[in-house]
Amino acid sequence: MEMSELRALLTPAGLELLEGVGTIGSTAEVASAVSRLRSAGHSPELVSAVVGQARLRFLASAKFGPFAERMLFTRAGLEQATRLGVAARHAQRIRGAGLTGVADLGCGIGGDSLAFTGAGLNVLAVDADEVTSAIAAYNLAPFGESAVVRHGTAEESLPEEDASSRAIWMDPARRTSGHSETRRVSADDYSPSLDWAFDVASRMPTGIKLGPGHDRDLLPTDAETQWVSADGSVVELVVWTGALAREGVRRSALVIRDDRSHEITAPADATDEGVRELGAFLHEPDGAVIRARLIGDVARTLDAGMLDAHIAYLTSDAALTSPFVQSFRVRETLPVHPKAISAALKAQGIGRLEIKKRGVDVDPAAFRKKLVLRGDNEATLILTRVGNQRRAILADRVPPAR
Repeated sequence: MEMSELRALLTPAGLELLEGVGTIGSTAEVASAVSRLRSAGHSPELVSAVVGQARLRFLASAKFGPFAERMLFTRAGLEQATRLGVAARHAQRIRGAGLTGVADLGCGIGGDSLAFTGAGLNVLAVDADEVTSAIAAYNLAPFGESAVVRHGTAEESLPEEDASSRAIWMDPARRTSGHSETRRVSADDYSPSLDWAFDVASRMPTGIKLGPGHDRDLLPTDAETQWVSADGSVVELVVWTGALAREGVRRSALVIRDDRSHEITAPADATDEGVRELGAFLHEPDGAVIRARLIGDVARTLDAGMLDAHIAYLTSDAALTSPFVQSFRVRETLPVHPKAISAALKAQGIGRLEIKKRGVDVDPAAFRKKLVLRGDNEATLILTRVGNQRRAILADRVPPAR
């Protein structure tokens, strides 16, 4: 979105038109809406802004739920924005540390700041892009004086170090500048720079949101690092320092499913359990657990071991599961040959098959086409490697732990 489009949108007539359009879920609906609005005599700038926002509101519902219907976005800002449920947990940590305010330096469209203000924190929200900061101001306007939005850089907006009641939150821009089609940049090109962000974090209570695949060797050794997954996807890594870091915790994995959250913490990377033969159960650790290198701690709670020293599958004979794994009851082990697998599927009347893989060079979609699926039963096929051998493990999902 360009500033001319935003100015056209931020008028009573523009906002009324946006509310009338609602959300747009498909490219066909986009084309129809553009044609309809242009035929009604609206300017190209206004039509572009309204239709773009209607489409982004539809896409944003996955992160912001019903709140998306009253927000404005840029495409790049939405891509990097924190899910509202995850942002709420950031706010809880800051409140739990006894802090009353937060400076959101690089606030984007204001996703985290929404949660901060909603939790009763006083917020200073800053973004270096003029359009993005204006959108953040719109999104945070319902909170009045509790949220102050400024257009500026993180470096020039850093509060004084003696502001002991205020936390620093940073979500460095990890994409090229712009509001729509952008690309990821290397860590050396983040804005603000990681060197500057980590220096601030060494002096002030700070949370720094990074991509979950960030190089672990480049993380501060004296901070708490927390990997977060939401509904099965690892969505972020947060570096916590000062009063926001918990004593004795250097690694944590926070697993969020629906409205429930579970966390495992440790003072360091966990030592893996030894390799053992495939047992009655196979367990797939959550991605946050894998990233945090806490597989060994989870394995010990399940009385499980590694199926292979280099692959993140656990196995056990104990009928145990946990929120940190997906568990499967093993039916049988088969060679990774479509004919042999199809014969087993036919014998057991399996017509619906989930295929998972790890450690093998197999395209699950292409492999599925080689199988014969008939019947009313369902199962999971896990393709993996144990040592130098490829294995196909036919299994049933165990209901997740609550």
